[in-house]
Amino acid sequence: MSMDRLDSMRLFVRVIERQSFSEAAADLAIPRSTASTAIRALENRLGVALLTRTTRHVSATLDGEAYYRRCVDILAEVEDAETVFHTREAQGLLRIDANASFVRRLLAPQLPKLMEQHPDLKLHIGAGDRYVDLVREGVDCVIRGGEIDDSDMIVRRLGVLREITCASPAYLAKHGIPETPDDLEGHQMIGFVSSRTADVMPLEFTQAGKLREIRLPARVTVSNADTIQAMALQGYGLAQSPYYGFRDHIESGTLVEILADYPPAPLPISVLYPSARNLSPRVRIFVDWLISEIAPQLETL
Repeated sequence: MSMDRLDSMRLFVRVIERQSFSEAAADLAIPRSTASTAIRALENRLGVALLTRTTRHVSATLDGEAYYRRCVDILAEVEDAETVFHTREAQGLLRIDANASFVRRLLAPQLPKLMEQHPDLKLHIGAGDRYVDLVREGVDCVIRGGEIDDSDMIVRRLGVLREITCASPAYLAKHGIPETPDDLEGHQMIGFVSSRTADVMPLEFTQAGKLREIRLPARVTVSNADTIQAMALQGYGLAQSPYYGFRDHIESGTLVEILADYPPAPLPISVLYPSARNLSPRVRIFVDWLISEIAPQLETL
């Protein structure tokens, strides 16, 4: 299997971004041996070494870094030129990452419409709450909650989610039902560990028009919203998370909302993706779909 120059450039860019021949080859659905042969042929044609190879990873030489930057610019121009003629059609593999609960409750029910509109689109969905390095991990865009300060990415706000404080009936029977945040002495919380800072985030309460943070002892800490729900059901403490994730349990009575007059700050939901210059048509179409189909639903949750 031989590659033309553009395909070789795409492969080289992917190898640099993934720092791996195997992962780059998998992304492009080609054998690893084909990828290695194509890069060697590219280096021979240019007459320079583009990559430094070790047993664990691949990195760019100085010439490789310069060539990588030129390739990114050239491929972006090609994508832009082709987009003029394919603005309504998404093709190829789109890699996204979002919170598992968000995927299950919001994305999954609506995805059939998107997939029907774009039969040549393929999706890989990663579901988690951890920080994702889009370029290094080969992810096209991520949907995240919270304030975003990643200046290297374009951030589009989709909306906000209402958050609540809740606990199990058994926990409240043992520790009492607080009437105000001042009544939280002696209580415990289920701590949520931020993937960005690795710190346990405090509970938040809106009191007298201001946001108040309170840290309680936490015997159990978690790193994703689904686990918060599971631990709250087991009675390990007070939990704060978007209401839509707790709704079924609140309605059934297996969890009880407390301190409703002192709500946490709403959770901003945003989609992050690389700069528009390097944006593929399928990412443009997906982001537009999120804004038109998913964003309005956030207002109802």
